[in-house]
Amino acid sequence: MIGNLFIVAAPSGAGKTTLVRLLLENDPQIGVSISHTTRQPRQGEENGREYHFVDVPAFLEMVDRGGFLEWAEVHGNYYGTSKQWIASEMAAGRDVLLEIDWQGAQQVRKVFPEAIGIFVLPPSMPVLEARLSGRGTDSAEVIARRIAAARDEMRHVDEFDYVIINDDLQQASRDLQSVISACRLRYTNQRQRHTSLFASLL
Repeated sequence: MIGNLFIVAAPSGAGKTTLVRLLLENDPQIGVSISHTTRQPRQGEENGREYHFVDVPAFLEMVDRGGFLEWAEVHGNYYGTSKQWIASEMAAGRDVLLEIDWQGAQQVRKVFPEAIGIFVLPPSMPVLEARLSGRGTDSAEVIARRIAAARDEMRHVDEFDYVIINDDLQQASRDLQSVISACRLRYTNQRQRHTSLFASLL
């Protein structure tokens, strides 16, 4: 039995991280990949929980060894997803969620074309800008750069299978869970998970 691979992408400020956190709290059947990154930890973040924090030489060594399923440079920092961890989790029949950007999603599809893409959009640009400004952790220059990057990222929404508009957090959370549940109920998944039942009925 092979697990599902879900990709959740969004521009900065769309609420992707919060939605993924709510999903993981309510769905014990799915695990999230913890990416490696060269950026500095933010206040409250712990190594091995939000990210595996590494320096640039260590990250590039992993790139040379082919250790990443996907990797990219985003806002001046490197991010990457462990290839070995993803493969072992899926082979064990567990669902895996990748919280990555559109560039990473393109790389993942080359290895796992069956991966299910979910893109989270904000309800409007003013709302997105307000969310980024409201964090209080970035300078005006950084915020402006993130807004420009967000516009570019959202142009890739048509590369994904599902789109969730995060206007109301609770509704968006239900929408995300609905996508996960529906994908698990596809014929190929049900046939794998309930082999004996299908054999007895058909």
